[in-house]
Amino acid sequence: MKKIIKNILLALVVLLVLVQFYPRAKKNNDLTAVNDLATVHAVPTDVMDILKTSCYDCHSNNTFYPWYSNIQPSSWWLNDHIVEGKKELNFSEFATYRLARQYKKLDEIINQIKEDEMPLQSYTLIHRNAKLSKEQKLLVSSWSSALRDSMKTVYPADSLKRKPKPVVL
Repeated sequence: MKKIIKNILLALVVLLVLVQFYPRAKKNNDLTAVNDLATVHAVPTDVMDILKTSCYDCHSNNTFYPWYSNIQPSSWWLNDHIVEGKKELNFSEFATYRLARQYKKLDEIINQIKEDEMPLQSYTLIHRNAKLSKEQKLLVSSWSSALRDSMKTVYPADSLKRKPKPVVL
């Protein structure tokens, strides 16, 4: 029995070493800010600081990769979070979103913060400074709400609503 356990552990160690040679996907360090949120909307410095500290690692094209991102399988796990986060909301591409999507994403920011869904708990365990205080939550939510209100006054109402997808019969 001890020999079987020893062989299994040895196989796991060998597998862990071999998986380190599998290519890592770290293509999220684009420093150009051509389409960033701040290029189309006024973002106060204090709000931008919060977004960069608590959101940009997963929701922008500028990820700071920690040391453990060089170790598999954590690299795959991190990459999956980044890809999913950017698919949902990418502050670096915010200017390319249609007005209706920008408007909707601002509402989602408010809801995610209010319900403590963002930043992820798994992220704030390691990045303690990313955990939002009540004041920071209020600041980001108020800014997002004010921006939504200003969009309502500037743009026609129908441009802020998603057009329903046609029903295929």
